[in-house]
Amino acid sequence: MKQTQSKVFTAHVPLPLADKVDQLAARIERSRGWVIKQALSAWIEQEEERYQMTLEALADVDAGRVVDHEAMLAWAESLGTDDPLPLPEPGK
Repeated sequence: MKQTQSKVFTAHVPLPLADKVDQLAARIERSRGWVIKQALSAWIEQEEERYQMTLEALADVDAGRVVDHEAMLAWAESLGTDDPLPLPEPGK
């Protein structure tokens, strides 16, 4: 198996969180480092996706693909009624 290069990070972790990491590692029979790498990888992937979605949303705004604020409020307020409004569409 090919060894990948790595870098050691040091972080102060609150004791309750550290205990949860240790408990999870023991339960799934993995090392603490493995659990932390998995968690960090998942978080970074989530943040990268959030960033891409933000860029897409800003592009929609720049292109005028937005929903009027008043239309959105009216729709939201209608949700608890017997006759909810249809979801507003961008540009209408």
